[in-house]
Amino acid sequence: MEGSSSRLSTHDGPLWQAGRRDSGGDAESDSARDVKTHFRVCRFIMETGVKLGMRSVPVATACVLYHRFFERVSMRAYEPYLVAMSCVYLAGKVEEQHIRTRDIINVSHRYFNSGSAPLECDKEFWDLRDSVVQCELLILRQVNFHVSFEHPHKYLLHYLLSVKSLVNRHAWSRTPVAETSWALLRDCYHGAMCIRHKPQHIAIATLYLALNSYGVELPVGEREWWQVLCEDVTKADIDAVISDLLQLYDMEAKCI
Repeated sequence: MEGSSSRLSTHDGPLWQAGRRDSGGDAESDSARDVKTHFRVCRFIMETGVKLGMRSVPVATACVLYHRFFERVSMRAYEPYLVAMSCVYLAGKVEEQHIRTRDIINVSHRYFNSGSAPLECDKEFWDLRDSVVQCELLILRQVNFHVSFEHPHKYLLHYLLSVKSLVNRHAWSRTPVAETSWALLRDCYHGAMCIRHKPQHIAIATLYLALNSYGVELPVGEREWWQVLCEDVTKADIDAVISDLLQLYDMEAKCI
């Protein structure tokens, strides 16, 4: 990490200064504050990704890069929103959906300064652009250039198609199981749970929770449906993923 620009470790950046919230009193532990910050920054990544027209997998990759980076460094050493911007930029390259740095900077600027005009191409803009690019190199070094990840998306798609074939089509059409499963999967990326659990287990757990939420029952066989779809998953694995996800929803309420 030696040699990185001093701009990367400042908490007074021009974009996020207005958007930074009070970190809370001393009674709240550093760990709890960090979790809240990561939740807010990942929401920023997702909202920025939507505004930039990014697909779901590149956005997921950006979130994983962010969590992997802060798995290795202290959040007090680097500005998390700058890291997030660089993760969006790097994820676009990794997933072959290239996003211009100017677009990332302008969308981020609008995120923190609603209704404002795009930034002028002045010294402030170019300094920020240089910081985003330098931070990208820092992220690459910290994750040892491991930027290709296996996401739960392809597994969830396969599991949904398999489960749909087992359910009465009228019952399936009446309940938004697929939409809810995808929404739950997206929410998993707000926290580090997306790098703690296997992608197959996350996909199974989100589908399991969606089915249970709407009371959709599957035919009973010798084995549970989730054991048929994923042989190495256990009920404890599913419960662990759901528990982490529910904690994220509790965190969301505290971050409002």
